[in-house]
Amino acid sequence: MKKFIIALALALFAVNAHANQWSGNVNFLLGVKSMDSTDWEPVDDHAAFGVMVDFKQQDWPISIALDFLGSYGEETVGSVKFEGSTSEFNAGVRKIWEVSGSSIRPFLGGGIACGSGEVKATDFRTVSVDDNGTGIWLDGGIYWTLGQSFNLGFDLRYSTADVTLAGFEVDAGGTYGGLLLGYHW
Repeated sequence: MKKFIIALALALFAVNAHANQWSGNVNFLLGVKSMDSTDWEPVDDHAAFGVMVDFKQQDWPISIALDFLGSYGEETVGSVKFEGSTSEFNAGVRKIWEVSGSSIRPFLGGGIACGSGEVKATDFRTVSVDDNGTGIWLDGGIYWTLGQSFNLGFDLRYSTADVTLAGFEVDAGGTYGGLLLGYHW
């Protein structure tokens, strides 16, 4: 809930910033996340979702990027149900190229990733382990801006965030692929 409130506050910032010579994007991401199978099996493939925000003054060459991402996967092996989840806050920069005469805008970004991972195993009782860590993120993709403000696009992303679960160091990051839907101002 706290992350949703932060994302909502950033979206409201986006609307206000439009009047003050700022430009940017607020996009919702829906996709998949693949994680290291030696670390996360049997829950190494997750559904992924998130909010990606970037903004800049009109004369800045790059945008500030603030992204909030989450993922979830579950699998039953025998009588044991495994659930894995991750969350990330990514802060950094994103370069968005304006293609003259086109509504297509490719982008590249990167920065610091603050991530968390959790695994639960349930049979007749539930055992859960979780941890937080830091790492890096890199992304690339394309926005197609339809009309003046409506974004469609995709994002490909890689992140790392080392966490310790049940005494083992694992990477809560992974490879994302997702579709974007959002607002450009």
